[in-house]
Amino acid sequence: MSTVLPGMSPAADKPAPVPDAELAYHGSRLIAYRDDGPIANALGRLTKGQLPPLLPLLVAGIVTAILLGAGVSGQTSPAVFAPVLVLLLAGPGSTHPHSGRLDWLVPPIMRAIEYGYLATLGFAHGVSKPLVYAFLGVLAYHHYDTVYRTRQRLWPAKWVFVAGLGWEGRLLIAAVATLAGKLSIVLAVLGVYFALLFGIESVYTWVRTGTGSGVMVNLEEEEEAGS
Repeated sequence: MSTVLPGMSPAADKPAPVPDAELAYHGSRLIAYRDDGPIANALGRLTKGQLPPLLPLLVAGIVTAILLGAGVSGQTSPAVFAPVLVLLLAGPGSTHPHSGRLDWLVPPIMRAIEYGYLATLGFAHGVSKPLVYAFLGVLAYHHYDTVYRTRQRLWPAKWVFVAGLGWEGRLLIAAVATLAGKLSIVLAVLGVYFALLFGIESVYTWVRTGTGSGVMVNLEEEEEAGS
């Protein structure tokens, strides 16, 4: 049983509510972590942010895992068309504010789908393993850079997500390249393009911003204060 000291309000020991601006900030971070491209954003605008993002994405992840587990070695394998299914399920939720209690799960599930699909597709169709790892490494750098920037309230420019084609653009291109029998060439070309795009833009932004000009944020302390 808690004791109320003289002069202290009974509600003084209760956690302070999280301001709406802070909730919007956390939601904006999650949306940035999604790494949506122009196609997913277009589908999101059709729903006007009314479709919750988590449940459809979970369905997409489960179905994609089943298709990949069934095999992707053939060019006409059903798993090759998984990106279309993922886009139709996950794309409409791109404009949702991501304010749900479990919406923080959306970005890691999307990364698992993207990385898992690209890796499985590459290995099943004879793409050089170093090339697959290098391609995924470039994407991982981009996603880590996005996370680190938003921890300091520094957002990547919108054109970066458009130029990066978004997760849906990369998956669709990989699927088409597989059908055409050109997956190795396409991954090599895209890998160089993304390395230059994300690398140069990242270095330019951090040099221009300066290591001390951003607002350093300890997210763990913020979340403890708001919980």
